[in-house]
This record gives sequence, C-alpha cells and structure tokens, in this order.
Amino acid sequence: MTVSPSARREAGAAPSRWQVLGWQLGGLLLLLGIWWLVTDRLGLYPPYVFPGPGAVWTEISYGLWGTGPQDGKLLAAIGGSLRRVLTGYVAAVALGGVIGLLMGAWLPLRATLGAYLTGLQSVPSIAFVPFAILFFGLNERAVLAVVILEGFIPVALAVSGALLNVPPTLRTAGRTLGANGLELLLRVSLPAALPNVLSGLRTAWSFAWRALVGGELLIAGAKSLGEQLEIGRNTANVALVLSTILIIGVIGGVFDALLRLVEGRVRRNYGLEVNS
Repeated sequence: MTVSPSARREAGAAPSRWQVLGWQLGGLLLLLGIWWLVTDRLGLYPPYVFPGPGAVWTEISYGLWGTGPQDGKLLAAIGGSLRRVLTGYVAAVALGGVIGLLMGAWLPLRATLGAYLTGLQSVPSIAFVPFAILFFGLNERAVLAVVILEGFIPVALAVSGALLNVPPTLRTAGRTLGANGLELLLRVSLPAALPNVLSGLRTAWSFAWRALVGGELLIAGAKSLGEQLEIGRNTANVALVLSTILIIGVIGGVFDALLRLVEGRVRRNYGLEVNS
C-alpha cells in the first residue's frame, strides 16, 4: 500500500532522499546568493580580501581545464592528493582492521592498546606532522605516515567496539553450530559487527582526508591540494585559496556520501533501517 506524503508527515516518517536533496540544493543556492550579494553587489569587502563567486569559479575553471602554461594545476593537484589519500586510507583500513580484530579477541590488548589509541585519537593530526617530517624527512612518506596514523585509529577502535557489541546470543548460536575460535570470530562475530565497522570506515576517511591536506601544506614541490593552498597564501591569491577549499570540501563530501550509501545499504540488509 502506498502512503501519501501528507500521511507520512503526520506519522512522523523520515523525509525521502529527494526531499533532502531539494533542501540541500536550496541551501546551497541561498548561500551562493548571500555570497554574491555581499561581494559583487554590496562590495562590503575588496576583491583581494574576499572575492565573489565569479572570481572563484574563474580560478576553478582555469585550474581544472585551462590550456595555458600555468593552467590545469588544480586538476594535477587533485590527482596527486587522491593518490596519496587512497594509498594511505587502504593501508590504514588494513592495519586498523587487523589490530581491531586482535583487540576484540584479546582483553589485555584491548585494555592497554585500546586506551592508548583513544588518547591518540584526540590529538589533532597536524600535531603529528613535525614528528613525521623529522622521522621520515620532508617528503611524501611523512604525509602518508600521518594519513595512515589518523586513519587506522578509528578503524581499529570501530572494529574492536563493534565486536564487543555483538549480541551474546549470536555467539552462543555459533558455538552450538560448531564454530569456535577464529571461525567463530570470522563467520559469526565479524559479519554481525559489519554495520558498525562501516561507520568506523567513514569516520576514518574524514580523519585521513583532513590529515592529508594538513601534511601537504608543508611538502613543497609536490602536486597536491595542500600545495595549492600554500601557493595561494604566498601570492595573496584569495580566489585560489577559496577554490581549493571548495574542491577539498566537494571531494571529501563525495567520498563520504559514497561510503554512507554503502553503509545504508548494509544497514537495510541487516534490517536496521527501512527504505525512505
């Protein structure tokens, strides 16, 4: 039976995806309108301090598909940053997954290493950059080290916590069916913990992406979004800085949305959510 929109609202049902998308697009248009009004119409700030949407869009278009000798730099920077963050993120997920499994299976490790990782998670990623540079040198390995460190901690804590939240009845049923030890962990506990693990993977992505940009700010000469921010600062090109910030936000949001879609599908398959 199809439920009308009015009945859905009266019942307190969650809004559909299209409704949410409409609200988001409306909010974006409102922000762009306010930005245009403040800069291009009212001129409250000079362009070299706060450029308007047109100037930022021009910088983006030159940086992404321009044909001049200095154009296309943003596109190259996006490619370099994505390569680094995906490499670091995959390594962080693999390392965090193994450590999380070990913490979930062994109480002494969870009581010691888990507490240390929880404390490290509260340290801003930029605080690890000086140590990484002193240890690895002023190169790409230092950036990857910070990305891996920031990414694997939420994965390890999410896997460990998800395993602890598996209902004991599932483990009991698994033992009844003959699963023990590693088989019980891999075939019963881990599949049951998967929805919560995916939440940790999404958190790890946001941590890794922020850590990447912070590390890239200090690595000169590498094609990266962090370098573009530094170039904009050194040349007082506020439009370049704003365009790079927008690109960083869009890329981070797109990857988060993709991970959210996967997480939502898994949660619906597990019966934890219903289709809106």
